[in-house]
Amino acid sequence: MHSTKPSYIHKIGEQPLKYTTIGQLLQETADKFGERKAVVSVHQNEFLTFFELLQKADKLAAAFKLLNLEKNDRLGIWAPNLLEWYITMMGCARAGLIAVYLNPVFEAPEMVYCINKTQIKALVCADKFKQRDYYESLLTIAPELVNCARGDLQSEKVPSLKTVIRISETNKRGTYNFREILDLANDSEVANVQKFQQCISPDDGCSLHFTSGTTGKPKAALTSHYKMVNNGFFIGKGMDLSRKHHTLCVQVPLFHIFGTDIAIMVALNHASTIVLPTNGYHPSKTLDAIKNEKCTVVYGTPTMYTDLIETQEKRKERISAEIAVIAGAPVTPYLIEQISRNGCKVELLYGLSECTGIVFQSVLTDTKKAPELVEYVQEHFEVKVINESGGVVPFGTAGELCVRGYGNMLGYWEDEEKTNEMLGKDGWLKTGDQFILEEDGSGRVVGRLKDMIIRGGENIFPKEIEEFLVTHPEILEVQVIGTPHKRLGEEVCACVRVKPQANLTLEDIATFCKGKLAYFKIPTKMQIFDYFPRTMSGKIQKFKLKETLSEKNL
Repeated sequence: MHSTKPSYIHKIGEQPLKYTTIGQLLQETADKFGERKAVVSVHQNEFLTFFELLQKADKLAAAFKLLNLEKNDRLGIWAPNLLEWYITMMGCARAGLIAVYLNPVFEAPEMVYCINKTQIKALVCADKFKQRDYYESLLTIAPELVNCARGDLQSEKVPSLKTVIRISETNKRGTYNFREILDLANDSEVANVQKFQQCISPDDGCSLHFTSGTTGKPKAALTSHYKMVNNGFFIGKGMDLSRKHHTLCVQVPLFHIFGTDIAIMVALNHASTIVLPTNGYHPSKTLDAIKNEKCTVVYGTPTMYTDLIETQEKRKERISAEIAVIAGAPVTPYLIEQISRNGCKVELLYGLSECTGIVFQSVLTDTKKAPELVEYVQEHFEVKVINESGGVVPFGTAGELCVRGYGNMLGYWEDEEKTNEMLGKDGWLKTGDQFILEEDGSGRVVGRLKDMIIRGGENIFPKEIEEFLVTHPEILEVQVIGTPHKRLGEEVCACVRVKPQANLTLEDIATFCKGKLAYFKIPTKMQIFDYFPRTMSGKIQKFKLKETLSEKNL
């Protein structure tokens, strides 16, 4: 019998929220665990202790002030996973700047948009990454660099940008070198950074994360020190990280909330060591880092774990951590079972940039339990599930998940209209996720509202079909999308990646589904892909799959 109670839960915190800044938290951690490693960059063969991290952050913050950067100015970080990335984030926090986290694979037009959208005044960028030369890319954005004095860029395309700092061993005209900047300030100027901490409020904005921009231009979600500090603390508390020293293998990109909020802020709160296996993503090197650095926790998206398991089978090695943290995309029961075979606990996280990080969290030790179930709402959050009219649906009924709590963003940068669409004056934030909340506090994501397929009047959520199809012995990954149909409106298409030498047909899929899925959920079309287009954070871009199918007239 279904519950008639409204699906609303308020998780009252067992511990009070912290009213502090990221910079003050760094100072506190360095005072207690100064000699402990804060970050190990395997590919750079370098590491920093928390004391060294604080020292370098303060040197950088002092240099920022000498470069005429003032409190609340925006500084962009455009680089892959480097030790300097962590230093720059902390330097911004200690200087009272707002860090703008930029995808390291952004092309010139995307960078122009982001710089102008948030009025970035200074940019810290890498030297090279994959096939990209960042200086050459910058010259297409601001050709004036080659003739300007350092720190005095006057660009027609990006007028707010004045200073460019390169993480490089070489010097280029119009730019500073990162290591040079660290030695720019004298001891007195560095000491003044400590005094300046009292001028920064926990409620001040500190970071801007751009949304994926799958529909329209990306929006920049602004969050505060207070929100990031507390989300990091409670995520780590849920993982019981303070019980002992943990080493976190971070294969996700740092620019994403998975890197900043779920990795860096968790590590800072719980004095954990972050390990960066590579500047990008390489499953084999990640396995090496887990083994050699004795990592106890691994961070990754479902796709990354699929790759790790496949690579591990090829290497015929048994490499496992204590905890596998999964976020960024839906995960299937089959993948949970594979990860758990070596005794690894699975930590499932649900959240979004607009909520600073995580709203639901669970540790799964029983792999028979459906992985979409999350054991509890994060402390100090309220959640409810609503229908199309805004009314709260009963427990156990699907609807849109709404969130209210300390973690909700301050708003989208200079976009009041979009902010008001998502974040109501009553403080409730609409997630856009179709969700079922149970009376015991557990919940599950059914899918994205925009991904729902309507076939002949039947509402179909792709996630259910994907979770079933991935158990087929010849399928590696699957994405289910709706394609146009004259009579039914939409029909179900399975986009699949298959194992080598597999010979999968649509008839095979139909036979596999018969008797297991309702007839209207069984795919009537199939397309095999060698790879799925992904964002830098590992999310599969369904809209690009739809574009490909449209080109093929499917």
